[in-house]
Amino acid sequence: MKKLILMLALTFSTAAIFTSCREEKSGVEQAADDIEDAADDVGDEIEDATDDM
Repeated sequence: MKKLILMLALTFSTAAIFTSCREEKSGVEQAADDIEDAADDVGDEIEDATDDM
């Protein structure tokens, strides 16, 4: 029983460490991603419009 509790505690600790160390994007990187997504959407819309013709 003691080993089970220790293994669960070790697993939880490891998961918490790796989850908390996730790198977040800066404002500039987020804006660049948003612009890229918008450009992709425009490209898709243009392709759809030309396919309809």
